[in-house]
Amino acid sequence: MNGRRFGGNVWLLGLLLLGGADLSSGQAQNAAPPPVSAPATPAADPALPDSPSESSSPQLPAADPAGPNLPVVPPNNSAPEPVVPDSPVPSSAAPDTAPADSGDQPTIELTRKGDDGKQRVIVIVRTGNDAAGIAVTCAPQDDEPADAPIVVVYSDSSVGGVQVTVDKNLIRAPLAVITKQGQKEGESSKGGDGHIEMSAGTAQFLDEPPQGKTDRLSRCAVQADPKPAPDTVFVTQGRTSLKGQSLVYDESDGVARIDGPITFDRAPATGKPETERLTGNSERIEVNVDKETTTLVGAVVLQNAGRVSKAERVDYDDAANVAILRGSPEAPAESVNGQEVICALVIRYNLDLNTVYAEGQIGGQFSDDAGSTSGTNAASSSNSGAPALGCSGR
Repeated sequence: MNGRRFGGNVWLLGLLLLGGADLSSGQAQNAAPPPVSAPATPAADPALPDSPSESSSPQLPAADPAGPNLPVVPPNNSAPEPVVPDSPVPSSAAPDTAPADSGDQPTIELTRKGDDGKQRVIVIVRTGNDAAGIAVTCAPQDDEPADAPIVVVYSDSSVGGVQVTVDKNLIRAPLAVITKQGQKEGESSKGGDGHIEMSAGTAQFLDEPPQGKTDRLSRCAVQADPKPAPDTVFVTQGRTSLKGQSLVYDESDGVARIDGPITFDRAPATGKPETERLTGNSERIEVNVDKETTTLVGAVVLQNAGRVSKAERVDYDDAANVAILRGSPEAPAESVNGQEVICALVIRYNLDLNTVYAEGQIGGQFSDDAGSTSGTNAASSSNSGAPALGCSGR
C-alpha cells in the first residue's frame, strides 16, 4: 500500500562583512555602535536581510570609542574600557524575533559555497548597545600569518541578544564566538566560511593579556565565558519558536547543530483557536546550510490537539506548513489520533490541517465508519487489530 492519506481531526552564504571594521596585522578591534534605547521591533519573519550592511571606515584611535568604528587595541597592550551609555536597554522589553538592522550594529558574515555552486550567507549581528556587552575583533598577531583566521566575540545581555540568521531560522543567544577564515592570496576580501559557537555566557576586556596564555583571545586581552544552559538559545522560524542550550556551526560540513533538550511551540494562525497550537520536543536541531533544511533529531514528539506524532528525524518547514517524519523498518515514524495508529517509513504531516499522508511501507491500526479497527502493512494484511511495522500504538 503506497501513498495513503489519513484524516481524523486529522519544511547561509554571500559576502563576509565585518561591519565597520578595518583589520590590520596585530590588532584587536572593539565595536561600539551608537547607543540605542531598545532592540529592533519584534516581527514574525526571520528571513535574511535583503541588503546586509557593507560599511567601511578609517580606524579611530582608542580614545574615541563612541563612533561606529572599532577602536584599535594594540596586541599585548591594555584593552579600552567599555563605554556605558546613559540609557541601557530596558530588561522588560519584549523578545526580538526579527533580524536586527545591521546598518549601525557590529556585524560579520560568513560565506559558504556549496557543492551546487551557490553561495549562502550566515549573518551575525550584535543588537544591543555597549551597556549590554562587548563586540571585539581580534586580528592575526605579529607572529602569525597575515591570512590567519580572525576571531570575533559578541556578547549581549539585551533582549535582542546576538542574532544569527541561518537559512529560514533566526537564532539568538547572549554570547557568540566566531572564527572567520582569513583571506587567501587571490581570494576576494569579502568571502570565507568559518566556525560559530553560541550559548549563554558573558565576555569582557582584560586589563592586560594573561601571562602564559597563547590563544588568540587571551593575547588580545579578551575573555569569553560560555555557560550553556537549557532554554537560552532561541530559534524562530515563522510562527515556530524553539529553545535549546548551545549552537555549534562548522565549515567542515556546513551544519549548525543546536543541542537540547529542545522544546518546541508553534502558535496558531491568526484567528485560529488555541487548541491548534503545536508543541513538542527533541534531542537537538540540525540546520543544513547547503541543503537549506531544518531537522529535529532524536526522539522527536509533536503534539497537536488529539494527534501525537513521533519519529527519530523530522524535516521541518514552518512556511510550507509541513513536517516530514522519517523512520526506519526498526523504528518507523508514527502518528496516533484517537484509535487511529499509522506508522510508515515516511509520514508527511500537514501542520495547519492536522492531517498525515504516509509513504512507502505502511502499517497501523485504522477505524472504519462502523467504529471497528483493523491492522495492516504493505507486505500483507492482518485483521488481528494489532499495529504492524513495529507501531507502538502509544
